[in-house]
Amino acid sequence: MSVFRPAVLAVALATAMSAGAYAPQAQAATAPVVDIAYESFTLPNGLRVIVHTDRKAPIVAVNVWYHVGSKDEPAGRSGFAHLFEHLMFNGSENNPGEFFGPFKQVGATNQNGTTNSDRTNYFENVPTTALDMALWMESDRMGHLLGAIDQKTLDEQRGVVQNEKRQGQNQPYGQVWDVLGKAMYPKGHPYNHSTIGSMNDLNAASLEDVKTWFKTWYGPNNAVLVLAGDIDLATAKAKVTQYFGDIPAGPTMAQPKVDVAAHTSDSRGEMTDNVPQSRIYRMWNVAEYGQPDLDRLQVFAQVLGGGKSSRLDRRLVHQDKLVDNVGASAFGSQLGSNFMITAAVKQGVDVAKVEAAIDEELQKLLKDGPTADELARARTSIQAGWIRGVERIGGFGGKADALAECAVYTGDPGCFRDSLKTLGDATAASVRGTGNTWLGAGKGSYTLVVNPGKRVDIPEEPAVTPAPFKLPAVDAKYKTTASTVDRKAGVPVTASFPDLKFPSLQRATLKNGTKVVLAERHDIPVVQMSYEFRGGQAADPAAKLGTASFAMGLLDEGAGDLDALAFADRAESLGANLGASASLDSSSAYLSSLKQNLEPSVALYADMLRKPRFDQAEIDRVKGQWIAGIKQEKANPGGIIQRVVPGLVYGADHPYGAPRTGSGTEASIAGLTRADLVAYHGGALRPQDATLVVVGDTTLGEIVPVLEKHFGDWKATGNAAAVSKVPAVAAQTKPRVFLIDQPGAVQANIVAAQLAPSSMDPAAVAFDMANMVIGGDFTARLNMNLREDKHWSYGARSGAGNSVGPRMWTASAPVQIDKTAESVAEIKREIADFASGKQGASAEEVSGMQKILTLSLPGAYETAASVMGTIGSNLLYGRPDDYVFKRKAEIEAMTPAQVDAAAKALDPNALTWVVVGDLSKTEQVVRALNLGEVTILDADGKPVAKK
Repeated sequence: MSVFRPAVLAVALATAMSAGAYAPQAQAATAPVVDIAYESFTLPNGLRVIVHTDRKAPIVAVNVWYHVGSKDEPAGRSGFAHLFEHLMFNGSENNPGEFFGPFKQVGATNQNGTTNSDRTNYFENVPTTALDMALWMESDRMGHLLGAIDQKTLDEQRGVVQNEKRQGQNQPYGQVWDVLGKAMYPKGHPYNHSTIGSMNDLNAASLEDVKTWFKTWYGPNNAVLVLAGDIDLATAKAKVTQYFGDIPAGPTMAQPKVDVAAHTSDSRGEMTDNVPQSRIYRMWNVAEYGQPDLDRLQVFAQVLGGGKSSRLDRRLVHQDKLVDNVGASAFGSQLGSNFMITAAVKQGVDVAKVEAAIDEELQKLLKDGPTADELARARTSIQAGWIRGVERIGGFGGKADALAECAVYTGDPGCFRDSLKTLGDATAASVRGTGNTWLGAGKGSYTLVVNPGKRVDIPEEPAVTPAPFKLPAVDAKYKTTASTVDRKAGVPVTASFPDLKFPSLQRATLKNGTKVVLAERHDIPVVQMSYEFRGGQAADPAAKLGTASFAMGLLDEGAGDLDALAFADRAESLGANLGASASLDSSSAYLSSLKQNLEPSVALYADMLRKPRFDQAEIDRVKGQWIAGIKQEKANPGGIIQRVVPGLVYGADHPYGAPRTGSGTEASIAGLTRADLVAYHGGALRPQDATLVVVGDTTLGEIVPVLEKHFGDWKATGNAAAVSKVPAVAAQTKPRVFLIDQPGAVQANIVAAQLAPSSMDPAAVAFDMANMVIGGDFTARLNMNLREDKHWSYGARSGAGNSVGPRMWTASAPVQIDKTAESVAEIKREIADFASGKQGASAEEVSGMQKILTLSLPGAYETAASVMGTIGSNLLYGRPDDYVFKRKAEIEAMTPAQVDAAAKALDPNALTWVVVGDLSKTEQVVRALNLGEVTILDADGKPVAKK
């Protein structure tokens, strides 16, 4: 359950902006337009229903959008729309209890809810056979909610939301959005306050407010329901009418008028935070969602700062070396949108100099407009992002989201077609003109600079009493239809489930010895591939931590005849995404290519792998960015945990003891030489020992000749890097406690860690089942305790990840800081009761987790990326092609006794505890627990001498 502000609503384009850009300049074909075909109907009660058929997987995406968000909150009740979203997950009159329960029993995937300024949505993917259950559940909370909400539930979710707010505030730069909302919009404007709201207003919300909100906004006539996937119009009409037709309409509420609130002059503000470097935010208010101007501003943003070859990147990152990163984007919203430029200023650089350079580049683009080449590259990149985004039927930004968004904001479910047409018709002159209309002379911006310093809480205004509100009458045109659904009979039982299907794999071997594994997927015109190599971060020399990740990250910073910027230009012109990375035990290089640009994209991919330039200038530049990234990790509680905990659990000298981020240390990165990187490339990227996984719109007969042409004669240039067996780790014999100071923190981040069986160990699956019971799912014990029962945390979880050697299991929870000791005690108790058998796994728990892990599988391989990831894991861990079926069978056969036996691997008396928070509020209360010896560490994991 999430909150967004500002809303990123232009799915067709915003997805593309985040999709990145890498590609060749040759005569690349223009990306094809990929449509989302749909049909629609409206029930007599006003519910608009949109249907899209996609039979590639036996699942249906159910997506309900209510046209209400934080813009509709009365004064004194900020945050209420989002609070109500949480209440919608606490059961309904005919299904009391957690809303997630029935969905977990059928293997639902991509289930969540989100709120932004303009709308609230709820969505899930379910097996086709469970569609009746999903529609019953969604209709029951639409038509039968209020009887299930009481003061206890309201107080519980109020606490959860307040911890979600604390969790956001506790991040570096976490208070920025509160400041920007107030600066960009005048008091009284619907966008002046944040979607998460104020603590005072959340505390003031009453049960009467809940009832009024539901009656006002949650009628079927204020909702859009999208069904996408294994469904057709006739089936949708029958089922939706059956479950939703008898729900009475609510009042017809007027939407606020469009009010862009454009500024007429520039203004600025500054604030300090516990951050390692200054960050600049410059924002304009621009055209609302659905306007062609917003689409053209997306193009303007792409050219200005949307990718590695954008103007701001060229100037500030490559040429002047003033920033570690910079970007520009346009965020669409209903009443008015935002255009934003952000920049992370290099330490020691004058912020004013950066601001001046940004403005210079902006003014040049406003004066001259984009070049023909820039416009073509931006168009291809955005179109390619759209194609990749609509591979998914549901979830964040999938096809169901695109249809619902368009229907809610424009009344036309296919409004994305208008955006794509605007994109196709865009000219340099029209992009330039639109830029000047909204960002040019007389259109003021607001600049916020966040500087390193003391974190200062933003004072909240006291809650006020909302103005009296009388519920309007319902429009007489809305009617209900009779239903045969017996609500008292409970949730429909799903009696059968679709079979798990995993693509059949085809194989070949290239002349260079590389094995090729292909899984065909022809639903979108995209081909993805990943070259998988042995060895990863764990093979880094102790004195050169981060070598693998740094070297792999540099592969796309220039290759062959192309320097870093030319490489980025080439990639963007092809609409190709490519890059490389290292994980703990392996390294890989990926390519996502449009089908029509496959040959030139593979050519660029081959240059990246075979001929990386490792130019010294790029090494020096990326080193600066990399070290800045390490500093950012050390300013973030989650980053600190990733960096410090592995060394405590494995030992600093163990290959797995390095920071789990793979980023190394400031000293190790600073010491890397070009010779180190060349040696790594020659020794680690050995094609004769590698496998190339290909998934997508191609055949073996088509792809192998292309791969042979570009890789067939590739031979390793260096000696094979030794891939040694991961050494054993001495068992921890007593608990230890480590405290790390985060001054001013409003939360404490708690971690309990120990070793677990390797991913290759026969006991791994049983241990994973035990983990599911304790903390591997929303409905697991830790989360139900700390979030749902105590509401001290926004979420508590546990997991062991995957590795060739012994895994690191962690239980973690960010909690409100005044509940640090109590939360640690609860986590320890839950682990101890489970491991000792005092509270062993119940048959109900095991059955529930079995269903979550197995019934979700038919929908788990909806995307090519998920298929490619599973194939890669099977290769790394020596698993057979049918491992997904074998693992499913093992899970289905598991008994509570077997889960309890696996739980004994958890040792509450040998845990490594790490607590990151304000030491003045955590140290004494944690010491009083007498968990074990307490040591205070810094963000590098080094002991801090007592003062």
